[in-house]
Amino acid sequence: MKAKNLTPLLLLATAAVSPFTASAAEADRCAVVNQSDPGWTDIAATNALSGVVLNALGYQQKVQNLSVALAFQGLKSGQLDVFLGNWMPAQEPVIGKFNPGQDIKVVGANLPAAKFTLAVPKYVSDAGVKDFADLQKYADKFGHKIYGIAPGAPANQNIKKMLDKHDFGLEKWSLVESSESGMLAQVSRAVSRKAWIVFLGWEPHAMNTRFPLTYLSGGDSWFGPNYGSATVNTVTRKDFASDCPNLNRFFSQLKFDVAIENAVITRVLDDKQDVNEAARAELAKRPELLGQWLNGVTSRDGQPAEPAVKKALGL
Repeated sequence: MKAKNLTPLLLLATAAVSPFTASAAEADRCAVVNQSDPGWTDIAATNALSGVVLNALGYQQKVQNLSVALAFQGLKSGQLDVFLGNWMPAQEPVIGKFNPGQDIKVVGANLPAAKFTLAVPKYVSDAGVKDFADLQKYADKFGHKIYGIAPGAPANQNIKKMLDKHDFGLEKWSLVESSESGMLAQVSRAVSRKAWIVFLGWEPHAMNTRFPLTYLSGGDSWFGPNYGSATVNTVTRKDFASDCPNLNRFFSQLKFDVAIENAVITRVLDDKQDVNEAARAELAKRPELLGQWLNGVTSRDGQPAEPAVKKALGL
């Protein structure tokens, strides 16, 4: 009797520590990882970097192009698993609206040193525009316009509120909403003519190397202190950690830096590379990141993660 009873207990003990069993247990729900992209090149880059790893581990990544609000709604309803683009504090009003019951989990910061506020070309700052308070003095040169990104973006909403309040004396100004690429095309045209333009700028992004630009001071009440210093968080649906512990461990350890994001974005925008190929190329140059990202993580079939990813990258 003792021998017969011991066998099941040993099997249970083995299952409790077996990575293969843990991965198999989450396979049905977690084989496909649903992520979101608001149409921003920085999030396209981080999605691609994470996707390179996920695919090497035997998972399938699916990315949907959704606004920030729809991404939060998808997380709340469980239709999305992960969003890597929770820029804070700019998105505080939006995530607060969708998360009163804590249906969206903030896993942690994936980029702690971002920047997001209004910017001007350097020749404009050299002419005297260095602060939000300087804009109204040169309103005619700017055409009373601020160029933003896609309609509905939290940053656009902040600018609209600022203009509605006539903060900094900004009367009769309007926000020009467009896609990220549309806004940057307008900036490019203005720079080529040395025309005056004020627009949403952020880092990481290739705009920081493509255009000599200056971030404006004085916008702390709208974009946060230190020139819009921001943290980009990873957020997940409520049950992601319990449903997909292996994946949740990976995403909780996924940390980027401005250098790798800028490098991927530059390859995409300037060199016209496919974003996934750009991510593979830059990750192959930074294999030390894999040790941090994959500590304690396994492939979907329960094998050690880091060797599988390095093999996929040809390292």
